[in-house]
Amino acid sequence: MRTPALIMSSLLVACTGLAACGDDSIRITTTRQGGENKGVLKVVQTLQCPQTQGSLTRKGTAQNGGTVCVYAGPRGSEVTLHLQPLNGANVEDVLKAFEDRLSGDMPRTVAAIQASARSDTSGPASGSDSATVSAPGVSVEAEGDTAQVKVPGLSINADGDRASIRIGGVTIDADDGASSVNVEGNAGGDSVNIQAAADGALIRTRAAGDATRATWLVTDGQTEGQGWRLVGYEARGPAGGPLVIAVFRAKETDKDPLMDDARALLTLNVGE
Repeated sequence: MRTPALIMSSLLVACTGLAACGDDSIRITTTRQGGENKGVLKVVQTLQCPQTQGSLTRKGTAQNGGTVCVYAGPRGSEVTLHLQPLNGANVEDVLKAFEDRLSGDMPRTVAAIQASARSDTSGPASGSDSATVSAPGVSVEAEGDTAQVKVPGLSINADGDRASIRIGGVTIDADDGASSVNVEGNAGGDSVNIQAAADGALIRTRAAGDATRATWLVTDGQTEGQGWRLVGYEARGPAGGPLVIAVFRAKETDKDPLMDDARALLTLNVGE
């Protein structure tokens, strides 16, 4: 039987290892800006599509009356810029349609992540090893394969191969048996959700406010095959629309500067 200290250590290592290991690691950086620093997003009638934007080169001219522009990127990557009116539809429904189409580009990765999110493991193991520590602002309770740690701003619950970690407004659920980790956070209305399993991850972010500032992407660190290893979108638009959506696809998970260039096209058209 493992000691409570080993339980906590192994679960935390499993959690971080799923999100960062080797050159194909998933790097997540968030910069939260107050509402006063966010620009007012423009109402767009026709896309601005320069011939080049960083590593991207436009393929042909704007299509569908200036509502679609297609760009070729390095190493077979591509970015497609869409001007998407809402026409009274719900923003979430419009974005869900893009997510469904992009999920079809990496069906096995998406299926594995969804299966891992649904999976469950057996209940806690019984044991006689136990410890309790209590001090002002600090609480530690451990017994057998379970442990609870609470300190200001941090809460960890471990049960066998599973752990639930809460740091401020961020929650991390790790399951070593299923090789998965889920991250959810919400601060000031901004939200992030990350589901990772094996070598793949699904990442979703949404900024607070009436305007739309959303990101959705799926990535897979597997090196076999010639298919896409990164697909997703970033969407921006004022309340009521229309949205400007940059859809990106890459055959390598080293997504920089592809996503930076896609964001530059968004900023050019609708603002930050």
